Amino acid sequence: MKNEVKIHEVDRSLNNRRSFLKLSGLALASAGLVIAGCSNNDDDNEPEDTSLPGVRNGVFDLGSGDFGVLTYAYALEQLEADFYTKVVNSTSFNSAFNDIERQVLTDLYHHEVIHRDFFKAALTGALPNPTTQLLPTLAFNYGSLNFNSRTEVLATAKALEDTGVAAYNGAGKLIKSADYLLLAGKIVSVEARHASAIRSLINPNSKDFAGDDIISTTTGLDAAKDPSKILPIAGGFITTKFTAKYLP
Repeated sequence: MKNEVKIHEVDRSLNNRRSFLKLSGLALASAGLVIAGCSNNDDDNEPEDTSLPGVRNGVFDLGSGDFGVLTYAYALEQLEADFYTKVVNSTSFNSAFNDIERQVLTDLYHHEVIHRDFFKAALTGALPNPTTQLLPTLAFNYGSLNFNSRTEVLATAKALEDTGVAAYNGAGKLIKSADYLLLAGKIVSVEARHASAIRSLINPNSKDFAGDDIISTTTGLDAAKDPSKILPIAGGFITTKFTAKYLP
């Protein structure tokens, strides 16, 4: 699916992308982008190591361990980036949302595109054979969602952002690399800000930004969900078939 961005040009050239990631603190040390001990099956290009993402039995699988978590995050960031791209390019974007709402949604669009492109760059640099092991560009279907409706867009954004926060929280325990864990911590804090901002747009001047439906009243902690709980939710929007057999 081709995403057409009309209102904001995002320069995705390699040099500019690397410069931005370095300045923003998202760049990882080169040693942190390489995981040793991986091998490929030369006969059919299917990864022998289940930690590697790749095609198995004709279907792409996310893999496990750090690579699996990165590929999992890349899939979710593709979804969020695609959603906000459609939001900011909807025909009623200027009329359906006020100035503050447009600014927030545009900022979220930029953040998610950066997150998506970062994970693609990280995986491309880290995987032994990224040509065959990189998660393909996903296709999405939002069903009857009306992107010209403020109510429907914000409700979907709330669901996606809350799900994204729970996904990162749940994936943290699966990450072995300290560099990757630091990265996930930085990104989940941004996703939590997104979730808070969307909730405040839906119900201004309320406590919904940290509502009891998402923050435990007993522990004071946000939700954390395993990939097996997140993917069925995200899968409602993703039409490209893939599996996560080696993620909990």
